[in-house]
Amino acid sequence: MTIQVFGHKSPDTDSTGSPIVWAWYLNEVKGEQAEPVLLGEPNTEAAFMLQRWDLPKPRIIEDVTEDAPVVIVDTNNPAELPAGINNADIRAIIDHHKLVGGLETKGPIDITVRPLACTATILMDLMGDEAAKMPDAVKGAALTCILSDTLEFRSPTTTAHDRAVAEKLAADLNLDMSAYAADMFAAKSDVSSFSDAELIRMDSKEYEVDGTKFRVSVLETTAPGVVLDRKDSLAASMTEVAKEDSVDQVLLFVVDILNEEATLLVPNDLVKSVAEKSFGAAVAGDTVVLPGVMSRKKQIIPNLKV
Repeated sequence: MTIQVFGHKSPDTDSTGSPIVWAWYLNEVKGEQAEPVLLGEPNTEAAFMLQRWDLPKPRIIEDVTEDAPVVIVDTNNPAELPAGINNADIRAIIDHHKLVGGLETKGPIDITVRPLACTATILMDLMGDEAAKMPDAVKGAALTCILSDTLEFRSPTTTAHDRAVAEKLAADLNLDMSAYAADMFAAKSDVSSFSDAELIRMDSKEYEVDGTKFRVSVLETTAPGVVLDRKDSLAASMTEVAKEDSVDQVLLFVVDILNEEATLLVPNDLVKSVAEKSFGAAVAGDTVVLPGVMSRKKQIIPNLKV
């Protein structure tokens, strides 16, 4: 049976590119049948990556069948995976997030979780010398993942190793990383075709704090004003999304990549309290700027208090 390789729901660049990279390795090096798949439509930056490197968009699946062989990348959280994941035959997990728990496997498996900024960096390490055999398109996908997850090395999750791997890939591709990253971020910042609800869900994760369920949404952009101009309609949609997704509150952070800060929308007293308790912020309106806040994984989720 073909091994399906996938990341999390609401696939960002890493959860789109890393399945492509690892499926290539399984097919071409390990001699196993593998297919990269997605658990939803890729975001605009991931779509740019596919177009730029002439990569076919992976097939989108709703669920996995019982005993289907799968490899999970860029998450280990059952809430971000298909409903039937624990009935599948999970062969491996490759990730860079904290362990959440809840996944069950048919037997012992390979699990690699490393404190790096990007799953693709880990994949490059696991492939070793075989990574040099990757065609340029697959190398381009790996590089895009790393530049995306590190925000071109601005994110506090960035390690020297992430940077070194990215620089090697860019050299192999004879690519100007800064110019390429600017094109990536421009694609990510073009949100004109998305509804408010789509924007809220585009890059979001569910997280519970002391019994309060949040959908923590992050929009990384080089044009934060374009998003913030929609703050009133976004605030209204946050209420609807919370109801539909069975969470208590949506937290929406608009990350300004170039100025290295986040703006949190503050539609009510609960979010005001979260901002004050979590980030020591003084809230005086319907938004609050959080200087230096760039990473959901390292700076937002660990600090949330209600």
